[in-house]
Amino acid sequence: MKEEIIIAGFGGQGVLSMGKILAYSGIMQDQEVAWMPSYGPEMRGGTCNVSVILSDKKISSPILSKFDTAIILNQQSLDKFESRVKPGGLLVYDPNGITHHPTRTDIQIYKIDAADEAAKLGNAKAYNMIVLGAFLKVKPIVKMENVTAGLKKSLPPRHHNLIPMNEQAIKVGMDAVVKVR
Repeated sequence: MKEEIIIAGFGGQGVLSMGKILAYSGIMQDQEVAWMPSYGPEMRGGTCNVSVILSDKKISSPILSKFDTAIILNQQSLDKFESRVKPGGLLVYDPNGITHHPTRTDIQIYKIDAADEAAKLGNAKAYNMIVLGAFLKVKPIVKMENVTAGLKKSLPPRHHNLIPMNEQAIKVGMDAVVKVR
């Protein structure tokens, strides 16, 4: 098993931390992992992305040009990465703020209204975990107990009280994801 993933959106949406939690989850599952962030100097509000590779075998390079999965959180990222999903691959996106929706017919496309779901939870910071839950529902490449362990590893101990809220947000994402095609 080898899964090459790109997660892309604006700074402040939790893109990098979502990738880090996914990477730690893979480590907890004894997988080989690569986590490679990319962001501009703008930070919040600027575009950013992270590539994550989870594999049962050694990873030869963290540099990717094509992806098995793209998790897309804004229009600029959709424009940049939709064409780079491998045929037969997966695209998960939040349609909030998207004006030109995905058009490819050779990939699976799912949407998650994560911004709306986070508003229903009353916690905008749950946004990225809702998106992660949607992805894990469609492609359960890591077990939930390893995601919890990944949360514990990536969050500082003073924020471990937020783990139950994050687990709830993941479950919300799993329940709210919708297949587009």
